[in-house]
Amino acid sequence: LSICSKLCYAIGGAPNQVAGSAAAFFLQIYLLDIAHITPFHASLVLFIGKASGAVTDPVAGFFISKSRWTKIGRLMPWMLACTPFTVVSYFFMWYLPPFVLGRVAWYLTFYCLFQSLTTLFQVPYTALTMFLSTDQKERDSATAYRMTMEVLGTLIGAALQGQIVASAHVSHHCTVNPPINTTDSWYDTPSFPDPSDLLSHQVYMIAAGVIGGVYVLGILILFLGVKEQDDPYALNSDRAIPFCKGLGLTMKYGPYVTLTASFLLISTAVQLEQNNFVLFCTHAADLRNHSQYLVVTILASAAVSIPFWQKFLQRFGKKCAACGISWMIPFAVMLVTIPNLILAYVVAFVSGLSIAASLLLPWSMLPDVVDNFCLQNPHRKGHETIFYSSYVFFTKMSAGIGLGISAAGLEFAGYKPGICRQSNDVILTLKILTGAVPAILILLGLFILLFYPITEESRKETKLALEVLR
Repeated sequence: LSICSKLCYAIGGAPNQVAGSAAAFFLQIYLLDIAHITPFHASLVLFIGKASGAVTDPVAGFFISKSRWTKIGRLMPWMLACTPFTVVSYFFMWYLPPFVLGRVAWYLTFYCLFQSLTTLFQVPYTALTMFLSTDQKERDSATAYRMTMEVLGTLIGAALQGQIVASAHVSHHCTVNPPINTTDSWYDTPSFPDPSDLLSHQVYMIAAGVIGGVYVLGILILFLGVKEQDDPYALNSDRAIPFCKGLGLTMKYGPYVTLTASFLLISTAVQLEQNNFVLFCTHAADLRNHSQYLVVTILASAAVSIPFWQKFLQRFGKKCAACGISWMIPFAVMLVTIPNLILAYVVAFVSGLSIAASLLLPWSMLPDVVDNFCLQNPHRKGHETIFYSSYVFFTKMSAGIGLGISAAGLEFAGYKPGICRQSNDVILTLKILTGAVPAILILLGLFILLFYPITEESRKETKLALEVLR
């Protein structure tokens, strides 16, 4: 693979990360503080939206696996067709409708549409890794390019969204420290512009328009720069594996089950960190004016460390590289217990290193699982899409459950949109969601990963056996 092909492939996936990052960091606070939706309704929007995207994964996998080869490939038409609708649904997801009663239904509809449409893009895009090259090193290299660009996309999304919408959350009523004669009325002072002020939500629409343009640019580069191979793993005489049968075999396949269970817990921890970080900085750590810069620090650290992790896993192995995911645990706990500005930036930097490892490793290890499965089930084709669609399904489902529980926890703790200081129960809940829960999930995920059976030696043996088979 040429460097140009790898770059074009990597750039093609960046817009999804740009939009996903903006939603991950800012959608919850937008729903609470701009749209004035209660935490309970916000939890419904986040959970049902994620669940709709998750349900779309196996459906997308089924239809994509049945797709016929065209002049531009079997996967590319799906990505081209869904992009315009994704842009439209994303834009209306940040639009504040003039009515109030149906506002929850509005955001639920467009968030579900956005999640489903991004799934129709993500499933063929991730499966495309297997149709770029038959060489493991080339696929790992393409994955590293892709993850670097996706983390950069996440950085760009958070930075763009953070800088454009910062004015919507700047408080002219609240101070960092309460006045000496603090009264209950001070705590009830709105900390954001009134929604009737058009600027407070128009800036979100401007950001959505910019990110929509990034979508169009990314898909054009992917289409023009990447050539999809027609199933390089199968003989002409091989038959496509039935979707339901393939799904059943996938769910019983030990290496895949271990890998998926491990990274479901880890990805849920990262999602919780992302969705509650801005709220934590705003309400629990008195870092409201630094939240967007801390987010940029996290993502910049993740982006620059992807090449390091790629070299690390090549030299020391993929399971060994998983130890880097645990780095964020002690620092996150320190930030929750000692909310200091300098410590916050240190935590942001170290968290970025850990997040980079958690993003790169599953997508680097999944092709090895597919190769291992292919060796044990020769003369069958079409299983690649099943593996990727089911993995994305479980990842989204677990993230949706985690986010739903997160927002529901804020509801039960008594979160009140728009007040300068939240209650001690809300602050404690944010600390638990940002520190304790992600730490426990990461430790459980790493423990399960210890039982992952594919080693560097067995991976090389599989590669040699597949070359002989081909």
